[in-house]
Amino acid sequence: MNPLDFSGVLSRSDLLLKGVWLTAQISLAAMAFALVIGVLAAVMTLAGSKLLRWPVMAYVEVIRNTPFIVQVFLIYFGLPTLGLRLDPITAAILAMSIYGGAYTSEIIRAGIQSINKGQIEAGRALGMSPLTIFRYVVLKPALSSVFPSLVAQFILLLLSSSVVSAISVPELTGTGNDIQGLTLRNMEIYLVIAVIYVALVAALKGGMTVLERVLFPFKFLRR
Repeated sequence: MNPLDFSGVLSRSDLLLKGVWLTAQISLAAMAFALVIGVLAAVMTLAGSKLLRWPVMAYVEVIRNTPFIVQVFLIYFGLPTLGLRLDPITAAILAMSIYGGAYTSEIIRAGIQSINKGQIEAGRALGMSPLTIFRYVVLKPALSSVFPSLVAQFILLLLSSSVVSAISVPELTGTGNDIQGLTLRNMEIYLVIAVIYVALVAALKGGMTVLERVLFPFKFLRR
């Protein structure tokens, strides 16, 4: 007797594909928002004003020192107490964005701090505006230098999407839990889910490699 029987799981592959698609959607949305939050938070942290720096430092410390699932529950179950009720998918994207933004801000801050001040002075000497200097002399080289760390953080963000199944988001893990309940084939469904997550991470790495070559071609010209 074969102890493993994947027939019940594979017959529900359409449900798994829907779960994969939703996982990709909420993860990519959260990555984009986390990057925006990370840039803004990094700039505020490096600002001279304590009024800007301290709230960001408090935000980063709170996020880094509380479990992600608690943050998800606070947003989904806690905000309705304050009169703001979000649907599960919106709450999931918001929670993942805030969570990812805290870690992303620290990575980007390190990248900005690595920029030589002489480059900024050279930009001023050439008559560049502050916005142009920040965009081309500070932010782009900073993102280039920390891109591998950002990719690692985005991979963790993708994998953390499995937590939002706790608030009934039918992403990959949530769909897998439903199929497990229907088939009672625990080993089979979670083996399949594990393989899919590995494939998703591989696809994300490949996409990020292509994006890096498009955004920062100068890195590869030096090699």
